[in-house]
Amino acid sequence: MANNKKKTLTMTQQEYQKLAKEQEPKRPVLKNCMRAFLVGGIICLIGECFMHMYVNWFGFTEKTAGNPTVATMIIISVILTSFGVYDKIAQWAGAGSAVPVTGFANSLCSAAIEHRAEGLVLGVGGNMFKLAGSVIVFGTVAAFLVGIVHLIIMGGS
Repeated sequence: MANNKKKTLTMTQQEYQKLAKEQEPKRPVLKNCMRAFLVGGIICLIGECFMHMYVNWFGFTEKTAGNPTVATMIIISVILTSFGVYDKIAQWAGAGSAVPVTGFANSLCSAAIEHRAEGLVLGVGGNMFKLAGSVIVFGTVAAFLVGIVHLIIMGGS
């Protein structure tokens, strides 16, 4: 039950809950964890390959190769989401496809695709940033708090 208060159930309700619990399929937790680990690892491996490509082929340093790597992973995620491929990967992999950059790009792109009929501003923009807004606010507040802690610990240097 959603609330913490114990509600007295009738015999019929108790029988129904027992029947529903018996019919509920068992969740393959270990299998789901393995799939998530595998797909999340593959996504990160692809990101590492792009990072090494930017370092070795284009002369970036390890420090500066991060930005084009992230941009590339976002573009790939958006393209795969647009063609419906990322959703199939996510359905099979579960949380493994929610690796921060690609999962977030998938979420924004899915919201944009879903609400495009409502117009660019109120449909696409409004619904895309419902999700992004909370992430941006949390990131900004976290950065502010980390900055304050750093200022206190390091004494402003």
